[in-house]
Amino acid sequence: MTQNNFAESMLKGRMAETLFEEMMKASGNVVYRFGYEAIVQNMTQLAEKFDRYSKVGEKIRSIPDFIVLDKKGEPLLVEVKFRYRPEAHKGDFERFNKIQKEWGATLVLVNCWEQPYFRMAKPPYFGSKRQLQLKPLMSASEWDIKKDTYKEYESLVHKYMTPTLVPHKK
Repeated sequence: MTQNNFAESMLKGRMAETLFEEMMKASGNVVYRFGYEAIVQNMTQLAEKFDRYSKVGEKIRSIPDFIVLDKKGEPLLVEVKFRYRPEAHKGDFERFNKIQKEWGATLVLVNCWEQPYFRMAKPPYFGSKRQLQLKPLMSASEWDIKKDTYKEYESLVHKYMTPTLVPHKK
């Protein structure tokens, strides 16, 4: 992967997290950033001593991105990933299974290839043939996402995430 592609993927990953976070807030849920990036910012004083590949480091790196409190106040751990297409990348089976084993988080995949752009999986994430078992995010009744709100965020994915990745239709 070139530096440009890596940077674009990182940017789109952050955009996917932000779109999910804002959609959850717009739907009346309380959202807390929780993941590795949020935790490590608080550990800068340990930077020299922190081994991200140690057992503890690996567990910290697998911390889900968010804690979402639904309208009943029930917390749900959520890991958000951007994928160009709604399918797993090489290495995702191991990566996602670590998140599942350590945290039991809900996985939200944001893709920009085909609608629905927001999809989710609850553990177990994979079926018998190592295929992600994704369903539309709108099927998550615990978050009470309104159809109009969802459509607004789908249009933001289309507007900001697809132009550089998908050839323009003529």
